[in-house]
Amino acid sequence: MERGGLIVAIVRSLLFYVVFYSVTAVLVTGGLLSLLFGGRGVVPITHAWARWHRWCVHHLLGISLREEGSPMAEPALYAIKHESFFEAIETPNLFSRPAVFAKAELFRIPGWGRLAQLYGLVPVERSQGARTLRAMIAGAKKRIEEGRPLVIFPEGTRVPHGQKAPLQSGFAGLYKLLGLPVIPVAVDSGPLYHRLWKRRGTITVRFGEPIPPGLPREEIETRVKAAINALNG
Repeated sequence: MERGGLIVAIVRSLLFYVVFYSVTAVLVTGGLLSLLFGGRGVVPITHAWARWHRWCVHHLLGISLREEGSPMAEPALYAIKHESFFEAIETPNLFSRPAVFAKAELFRIPGWGRLAQLYGLVPVERSQGARTLRAMIAGAKKRIEEGRPLVIFPEGTRVPHGQKAPLQSGFAGLYKLLGLPVIPVAVDSGPLYHRLWKRRGTITVRFGEPIPPGLPREEIETRVKAAINALNG
């Protein structure tokens, strides 16, 4: 990046950090205060936060979002490529009140963990083996009964753009036991968003073709891995 472009990126990024996170602090405080009234404000506050993030990304960072395809009307498990915090924060904008599988450590954060439970995120305890899978399935089935889409980042962590990580073993177990089609979602947020000084440009979110339930583990993992990395050139 040339010097002039770097200076612009620095200014945009600093402005983004100040503006976005200042309002984030206010919204989180509002969410915590809503716990005094049964937590009824958690869902609208979460959605307002996601919309605020998209506004800041577009107007302050100069990053546009291009969506190719759309979610299904029927229940499905969405497997999303994970390159940055962008796609994690954007899930409420991409889906109708998604039930996201999230690391159990996040649920232990004072205040935040309670908000995550009320919103309906599904905790993932990675070190508990079969016990973890049973808990994930039970939580996921409750969300399916509520008519909510399930969202998982099958790589388990952020992976730099250009790299292809193996899928976590729990993904295949969820796929088998839930019996839902899988929609792979490719994202290329890394080059623009996953850096200290964020760059302007366009991030693409591409919904792939549905993959039917009932496939062997090797096949479902191969197909999902290829599809979520479709923009990873």
